[in-house]
Parts: sequence; structure tokens; C-alpha cells
Amino acid sequence: MNAADGIRLAQFRELWVHTGTACNLSCAFCHEASAPADTRLPAPTFDELAPQLDAAAHAGVERFCFTGGEPLIHREILRILRHALSLRPVLVLTNGTAPFIRRPHHLAQLQGLPHAASFRVSIDHPDEARHDAERGFRNFRKALQGLKLLADAGFEVGITRLSQQGEDVAAIEQRYRQLLRRQSLPENLALVALPDLGRPGQQAPEATAPAPATAVPLPDTACARSRMLLRRGASLVFSPCPFVDDEPGYDLGSDLADAVASLTPPRHARCATCLTTGVPYAG
Repeated sequence: MNAADGIRLAQFRELWVHTGTACNLSCAFCHEASAPADTRLPAPTFDELAPQLDAAAHAGVERFCFTGGEPLIHREILRILRHALSLRPVLVLTNGTAPFIRRPHHLAQLQGLPHAASFRVSIDHPDEARHDAERGFRNFRKALQGLKLLADAGFEVGITRLSQQGEDVAAIEQRYRQLLRRQSLPENLALVALPDLGRPGQQAPEATAPAPATAVPLPDTACARSRMLLRRGASLVFSPCPFVDDEPGYDLGSDLADAVASLTPPRHARCATCLTTGVPYAG
């Protein structure tokens, strides 16, 4: 299928759950423009999410992925994650600094369930000064501490970093491995590099106009493997992927079957980046 015709969901690998754009940090580069008390996308409640998670599990989704904002500041996140883990494996993207991670009784309640939880902590650069210049003073150390607490509690963990055009990937990954060694963490943790996607409503920095011929195989694009559930005003709606929630015109409605069957036209500013270089959000 030609991308210009619209991209079909090839396999329902992930249902992303957007916990709202509120975050305990305020990072200038954030592709969600998240910040404390931000309300661009409100937080969904447990009662709203539970039936949709049930429906997605019934439809054969392979795992649930939680993103924000910062998922671990959601007031009902423990209850939400426990319900999700009763159905499917769960991945949580986190900045690693939320107090939730420092509460052993919370972490303990995510274990011993039918499925496993994993966490990916954002450590943008292996350099403390550079990371903190973008995320705030001492947040590099807090994120590393959060990563270690999660690993020591027995969860599968990984790192999300920022990538740049023309970077020396091998050299950067080596610096992360050295950092992990110094922290007494496994050096082979998953290391996922994400490009700069720009702010909501802006052209992605690396984007060019989407073309029918793509560098990334269509089954590997986000909209060919996932859908996202978010709250838009008073209603829960589905979106084709985690990158287009800033354009309500991409909303697929509140019915999961319709959302799964929908084709995604790759016309969002971020689609070009996803089609040409790939955005491995799911890892």
C-alpha cells in the first residue's frame, strides 16, 4: 500500500494511553509542551479508561503503553496500571523524577500481577550539565536515582535519549554504557533514541513533505502498529499514534473498532520524520 493512500493498522501492537499533558517538569523541547498543571489534554479517569482497556485486550492488543505529560503524577495511576497489568504487559514512559517511584509500597503493588510492567526513563544526554540545562537543576541525578530504584525493584528498565542529525551513535551509546557502569546498572539496558519532534502545532525540525516512497517500512510506522487513547475535553477519543494529538482533525472517534479500521493519511508535520527516519517511540 502506498503511504499517500493512507496507512492501515497492520498489527495492533500497542494501545498508547495519554494520561494528560500535566507534568512535574517543564522542558522547552517537549513535543507535548507539558508543564505543571497543563490542561491542553486533561487526565482521563480510571472509570473512563478501564472499559477501553478491556475492549483493547479483547481486540488482541499486545501491550499497553502510558505516556504524558508524566504518567506517574496521575492521581489514579496505581489503580490504572494494576488494571492494565491484569490484561496485558505495560510500558510506562517517565522522566524518572516523580515521587511515585520513591514509594516502595507503590512499586510493590505493580508486581505479582498476571503481566509485567516495564519503565523507560528519559535521560536526554549522558552529560549532567546538558541534561539539566533542558530539564532543570539536579534532574539528571533524580532521573538516574529513579532508574536505579526501578531496576533494583526488579522491573525491566530502559532509557529514552534525544538524537541529533549527524551524531556519532556509537560514541554516544558508549558514554551511556559508561554512565550505567558507574551507577552499578546493567550496561545493556535498552537505549531508545528519539528525534526532536518540535512543539505542538509546529513543523518538526527534521521534517520534509511526506513522499509516497518511504525509507521506513510502512508496518514499522507508529500508525501501522498502534493507536492512542486520550481525553479531548469531556470525551475519550482514539488517535492514530502518539504524535498527532495536537491536531483534533486526526481524532478517530470513541469507538475502538472504528479506530482500528481507519486509515491514517500521513499529512501531519511529524509524519515525514516518522516515514523517513523512524520514531521508535515504542522501543
